[in-house]
Amino acid sequence: MESPKTLQQAIQFFSDYENCRQFMISVRWLDGKVRCPYCGSEKVAYLEKARLYRCYGDHKKQKFSLKVGTVFEDSPIPLEKWLPATWLMVNCKNGISSYELHRALGVTQKSAWFMLHRIRLAVQSKSFVKLGGPDSPPVEVDESFIGGKARNMHKSRKVRLQKLRSDIRNNDATSCGRYLGKTVVLGMLERGGQARAQVVADRRLSNVQKFVRDNAEKGATLHTDEFQNYQHFEDEYEHKIINHLERYVDGQVHTQGIENFWSLLKRGLTGTYVAVEPFHLFRYVDEQLFRYNNRATRENPLTDADRFHYALSQIVGKRLTFVEATGKVGETPF
Repeated sequence: MESPKTLQQAIQFFSDYENCRQFMISVRWLDGKVRCPYCGSEKVAYLEKARLYRCYGDHKKQKFSLKVGTVFEDSPIPLEKWLPATWLMVNCKNGISSYELHRALGVTQKSAWFMLHRIRLAVQSKSFVKLGGPDSPPVEVDESFIGGKARNMHKSRKVRLQKLRSDIRNNDATSCGRYLGKTVVLGMLERGGQARAQVVADRRLSNVQKFVRDNAEKGATLHTDEFQNYQHFEDEYEHKIINHLERYVDGQVHTQGIENFWSLLKRGLTGTYVAVEPFHLFRYVDEQLFRYNNRATRENPLTDADRFHYALSQIVGKRLTFVEATGKVGETPF
């Protein structure tokens, strides 16, 4: 079926439920045959007035909607709003805030916030393909610290934070007290290719080693800064160091690519979302990774429509409840 190519076309196209229904069928079942999400049977009938399907299999839940079995399940918000919301989130370079989405779609801000978190779960990708290799471009590795600046805090909180940082520096000369109150994100980028990022408790050696070994192929060329915990991979990787106290680029040795990813992430966090709790940060990192890894390049000229289709291809088999989103409990697989 002919699908929209621009935001204007998407809004017009998905304002018709029949278009939403046909589009969801084409995304969920490539052969166009609707199957029961509970038993997998093809013996189903469409109930037009109820906008539901009925399965003739022998089980309790015989009626189901196209949202069952996806991140949209149990949502009273119709597909006519879910699909444009997905288009906006995966294609807006700096993201879209829940307040902006609630004004655009006519839903409450609370509902818009939950919708965006569900879509972030859908675009979350845990790739098992490692970056780099003997004949691949260099892999840049770096860390970033996400958190508010002391100069923007209330005076009482600023004084308390400065005292804690001072105590840490006095008790441990090797620690970085200036990073107290911030969340650490480790990241790597295969130059000209894919990126990986992960929120960690701290940047101690064990966390750095696990992240690098989980995401970089043995034998890859690593480019890092002078941080000492990156200097323990000589036996597994070809390691090149750029000392940022002296220069930022030394020939082809630099970490400017992953620094670009950090700038895009922070631009969204500070400019669009403004305040992000540490326990939700991984969701926003996943959102930015999806847009970055599916960006348009000369070798991979993706369009907004391609990005939208790819995001919807990942909605099946994932579920995020409101309790999980707000109660700080682990996500459960569908």
